[in-house]
Amino acid sequence: MIRALLLCACVFFAAANPSLAQAPPASPTKWQSLTPQQQQLLHSFQGNWDSLPADRQQALAKGSSRWLSMTPEQRAGAQQRFGQWRAMSPEQRQVLRQRWQQFKSLPPEQQQHVREQFQKFKQMPPQRRQELRRQWRQMTPEQRRRVTQRAAISGHRNFR
Repeated sequence: MIRALLLCACVFFAAANPSLAQAPPASPTKWQSLTPQQQQLLHSFQGNWDSLPADRQQALAKGSSRWLSMTPEQRAGAQQRFGQWRAMSPEQRQVLRQRWQQFKSLPPEQQQHVREQFQKFKQMPPQRRQELRRQWRQMTPEQRRRVTQRAAISGHRNFR
């Protein structure tokens, strides 16, 4: 169960900010190439759009497109995650970025395994999830490392 908690944490952090993924060098996005809905959503950037770095333009365009395709429930969830991100300290954000990079470095099959374990964790009763979190917080760094290694080995065996 501790393994599930660890795997869940990785997926949660990945889901919290998918825009952290590495991308190839970007080419500039013209303001006129955005849909009217995207332009309306990004209106505060219109005056300095051409001075933004190309990767920032593409991230904003992609983000606005994703936002417009979301349901109201999905938008509420995204706003909640953004609020959590903004409430984090710079150190917490850095840890999250590192965990995201670790997750992205896994082979696709292992990433899928992590996602499945996270779904199992989410399906647990709240009391059970709390207990697992409590156990994790009480572990020493060495105990956590061993649990993490066992989870990685176990996950690796599933994909041979």
